[in-house]
Amino acid sequence: MIALSNPSFLTPEAYLQLEDKSDIKHEYIDGKVYAMAGTTDTHNTIVGNLFILIRNHFRGSNCRVYFADIKARIEKRNRFYYPDILVTCDSKDRETPTYKCFAKLIIEVLSESTEAFDRGDKFNDYQTLESLEEYVLVNTKHQRIETLRRNEQGLWVLQTYTPDDQTFELQSINLTASFTDVYENVELEEIAQKPELS
Repeated sequence: MIALSNPSFLTPEAYLQLEDKSDIKHEYIDGKVYAMAGTTDTHNTIVGNLFILIRNHFRGSNCRVYFADIKARIEKRNRFYYPDILVTCDSKDRETPTYKCFAKLIIEVLSESTEAFDRGDKFNDYQTLESLEEYVLVNTKHQRIETLRRNEQGLWVLQTYTPDDQTFELQSINLTASFTDVYENVELEEIAQKPELS
């Protein structure tokens, strides 16, 4: 994310009005807006594969899956984020066409520029959504999927899946899917090589 040069405070309502007319997507953090960077072929393909898997799973249900252009509103932290995938099964979310407040599942596909934020402050903000049951991080450099699930005590428990597992679970929506389906047509991004010390 890149902070915009205009430092003036925006209300959520003003942000939503500006965003509705903007050609560039911006996330909103406590009155300030941040321009979002574009995605890569790898990132986009993984998001597309996940969307198709989840959308097919939901056929005939009241749940909805969104990607790319629908915001998650985190009212307790005064934030709007654009998750890569957002799932909601709450009918109240039909009342707001550009953002959702009651996400059940959020998936972020990691990139070099956003990984630390997705793992840290953004996840910290997402945890304030009482509806959120599962937060998933999908790697673009390795075939690896990390799921963080809220347990009955309200603690977040990590489970990591690799191709050795062959499948992974999205327990919040009762879906088991294969690594092959998620990483279909994906060329993994190269890992930056660290210079050797002499």
